[in-house]
Amino acid sequence: MPWHLLFHSFSLLCLFDDINPCFLFRIKKLNFCQVDSLLDSVKWDNKGLAVAIAQNVDTGAILMQGFANREAVATTISSRKATFYSRSRSSLWTKGETSNNFINVHDVFLDCDRDSIIYLGKPDGPTCHTGAETCYYTPVFDLLKEEEVEGNKLALTSLYALESTISQRKAEVVEENGKPSWTKRLLLNDKLLCSKIREEANELCETLENNEDKSRTASEMADVLYHAMVLLALKDVKVEEVLQVLRQRFSKSGIEEKRSRPTQKSVEN
Repeated sequence: MPWHLLFHSFSLLCLFDDINPCFLFRIKKLNFCQVDSLLDSVKWDNKGLAVAIAQNVDTGAILMQGFANREAVATTISSRKATFYSRSRSSLWTKGETSNNFINVHDVFLDCDRDSIIYLGKPDGPTCHTGAETCYYTPVFDLLKEEEVEGNKLALTSLYALESTISQRKAEVVEENGKPSWTKRLLLNDKLLCSKIREEANELCETLENNEDKSRTASEMADVLYHAMVLLALKDVKVEEVLQVLRQRFSKSGIEEKRSRPTQKSVEN
């Protein structure tokens, strides 16, 4: 379908669909000419392409990189599914069209030079065709080491690297007469874990009450995060799920958000 027709269809979609008001292009207020002008500002290469990177809206993980032309970006804005241009097939392709592992786009960003694009979205499943969560799981520094690298290692930020470590500790089996790690001890003792979370939360509050310095506050917050993440692991809740809840609360008042929460009775039913 010609991309200008996609925008006509999208203008109708906006009448019925609630789109995040923080969306970069503020699509509800745009018409064809505005989008056309915006796409004119992109510095496409001599083949009419620009690098397009898909990024997880909650974790910040880089999911994949491809190329997009004018029509691919227009289609992405219209469908809110990450769409690229295949250089080998000379045609558009939407991530997930065969696997159903779509990347649902919440935002689109242009870089400062306007020659590369980010599709900020939520993946429906693994992004890589290998079945990996992302296409980036080969650490160069590990490859340069002499010892053999075992398995894939996703490019994780500090918070998710910690989550991965806690998950590994949870899976470990403590040998008889063996000494478990502190994380394993917490995982095996609910009362100890809850007491530590309360203790660390209190110490965090004391940094405010006692006017302690920033480094002390950061240190206490790190303790709170760590112990809270151990509890999440016990409950089989991913950090990504927590961040998704926070994102869904954007632009909501605290009172409105609390009213929307299910009551304990409705949860039990």
